[in-house]
Amino acid sequence: MNLVKHLDENAAALPDHVGWRLWQASRAWQAEFAAAMRAAGHSWFSEARAGLLGHIPRGGTRQAALIERAATTKQAVQQLLDGLEAEGVLERLPDPCDGRGKLVRYTRKGLDALRDGDRIKLQIERGYIGRIGEQRFVALMDALRALDAARGDVPETAAAAQDETSESN
Repeated sequence: MNLVKHLDENAAALPDHVGWRLWQASRAWQAEFAAAMRAAGHSWFSEARAGLLGHIPRGGTRQAALIERAATTKQAVQQLLDGLEAEGVLERLPDPCDGRGKLVRYTRKGLDALRDGDRIKLQIERGYIGRIGEQRFVALMDALRALDAARGDVPETAAAAQDETSESN
């Protein structure tokens, strides 16, 4: 029997677990966001690039910290940065604290894209509220925050703020 056919026939037997639902919801959100960004005039925007941009605070960051935060290879980060720099979204500058290091900062075009992204994220949220209601949406956000807080990790916003503070010194 063909393995794919066997899996298709037994799909109903697969567990409906929270990880699968979170992954599906995340993928749907990412695809909707990327499509809306491209529709807003950011033709360079892709889900892969968004994955990297999400690790760059608005005030910028050190390239070495970005590589560590992105949890992927140095070469993959370098390739994404090269493309974003060629598109005029980011710039790399010498790091005054490390002669061999680079600082990664948004250009005006990049900051404009972030502003559009903020607006689009709120539009997507309004769409979710329209689909599931405000009370359920608030409960969802509370539950997601509780799950995130239970990890015990430093929240991304705190890490980003720490980067911005250390780089402004």
